[in-house]
This record gives sequence, structure tokens and C-alpha cells, in this order.
Amino acid sequence: MKISVVTTLYYSEKYLQEFYSRVHKAVVNITNDYEIIFVNDGSPDNAVEVVLQLQKADPNIVLVDLSRNFGHHQAIFAGLQNTQGDFVFLIDCDLEEDPELLALFWEKIQEDPIIDVVYGIQEKRKGGIFERTSGALFYKLLTILSDFEYPANTLTARLMKKQYVSSVTAFTEKTLDVWAIFILAGFNQVGLKATKKSKGSSTYSFAKKVKRSIEIITSISHRPLYVIFFIGLIWSVISVISLCVILVKKWMYGVDIEGWASIMASLWLIGGVIIFLLGVIGIYLSKIFLEIKDRPLTIIKTIYKKT
Repeated sequence: MKISVVTTLYYSEKYLQEFYSRVHKAVVNITNDYEIIFVNDGSPDNAVEVVLQLQKADPNIVLVDLSRNFGHHQAIFAGLQNTQGDFVFLIDCDLEEDPELLALFWEKIQEDPIIDVVYGIQEKRKGGIFERTSGALFYKLLTILSDFEYPANTLTARLMKKQYVSSVTAFTEKTLDVWAIFILAGFNQVGLKATKKSKGSSTYSFAKKVKRSIEIITSISHRPLYVIFFIGLIWSVISVISLCVILVKKWMYGVDIEGWASIMASLWLIGGVIIFLLGVIGIYLSKIFLEIKDRPLTIIKTIYKKT
């Protein structure tokens, strides 16, 4: 098989007709040997019914129906694991990314045989000044904390060769960040600038973004544990110096030791820092717990495929 197209479903019903029409047109301009894989990530709307209706007219459509909502990254993995194409085109179906990017990526990957992946990079990050600024700082922080340059402002849309996809799906961690794995898998990757539109709403609330950020940081790097060590070391040195200053003032100059208010403030500060550091350690312990349990990344209920 020449090309596999992979996308995920979550509140996607209203986009599917247009998405299929555009991606189908893009792929048949390259080859008639294709499959379009829709992964249902527990979508609560009628997305499954729409895809099954599309499948009646196009037997090259495959629906991978997960047993529940496992998350976007996990659903992407499920789709990649079920591809058969020599090339895999991954894209979100909400039309924020143009399906016609396939033609652009295909042309680029055919230019040079050493290119294994072509992916999209946002020309301009969407959102207001707070979202753009916080996003830029977050990517900088990830790069500092990780052993590689974390890909900033990349699109889901990417065209990948089969060998690369096999390497990506060989990663077995349970709390995964698929964008980090795309980089860790290596190979020759080329980014092309593209426009990402906005559908006006997002299923990612601010709380979900914060939670996801913590998961990403603790999934790709162990450096925060070293940061804890150095914070504890610095805090201990400061405490010893402060104690020595207080004792010198008391014994040599007869200065009264600070009262209960300053002592309580210090205790609250130290207590807060300790709780925070224990919390970071707790997050890592929870990840160890999940890895040891070795639960499946996703569970496929049914694969709807015309034979």
C-alpha cells in the first residue's frame, strides 16, 4: 500500500464530510493505493456513524473504534500501529490544518531520498498575547529540561516513511508525549512552514493545558529531580548561614533574636517548599507506578474495515 492517512475523532462530527472530501482528493492525486484510518477516541457525538456512512462509498476507509477516551496522543499511537502504507500522513480532522498539505509534504519528501519525515511548523502561533507568550516560554523550559531541542509550534500534520513510523511505535512508555517521541525516534526530519487556522474553540481548557504541561515535563526528562537536589542544597546553605548570623548577633552584639512572626513566616516558607518538592517526587513515583502496572496504551473495541 502506498499511503495511509491517519486522523483521530473527538467531537469531530461536523468536520468529517469536508475533511474526507479534501483529504481524499489530495491522496488520489498521488495514488489510488491508499487507506484513510479514523481512530475514534471515545467521541461522544455521532462521528462514528458519519465515518461508517463514508465507508459505504469508500471501502478504503478504516475505523478503529477505541473502547473509551484514552487521549489524543494515545489515539494517534493506535492509528499509527494499524497503518499498512509505505508512507503515513498524520493530520487532525478539525480542519485547522489543511488536508492539502499532503501534496506539499509529498513533493518535499520525493525531492531527496534521505528525508524520512516532513512536518508542518506554524508560521504564527494562534491565540492572544498571553497564549503566545506562555507557549514560547513553555517550549524554552522544555528544551532546558530535556536532552534535546523540543519542537516548538509544530503541527500534527506530518508525512512519514514506514520505517520511521515503526521506530516511533516501538516506544513503550504509558504516559507519553508523542511530539517528544517524534524527535527521539531520530531519522532525517524537515519542517515546512504552514498556516494553522482556528476553529474558535478548543477542548483543551487552561486547567487541561497546565496538567498536560506537567505530564510532558515529567515524561520526557528527569532533570527536575536534579533541580530538587540543588534547591535543597542551596536552601540548606542559606539556612546554615542565617543561623550563624543570628548566633553571632546574639552572642557578640547582644541583639535579640527575631520574634515569633518572622519564625512562623520562615516555617511556612520552608514548609511550602518542602511540600512542593515532595509533590514533584510524587509525580515521578506515580509515573513509575503506571509503568510497572504495564497497562495497555489503548484498547481497541472494533476495527471496521472492508475486505
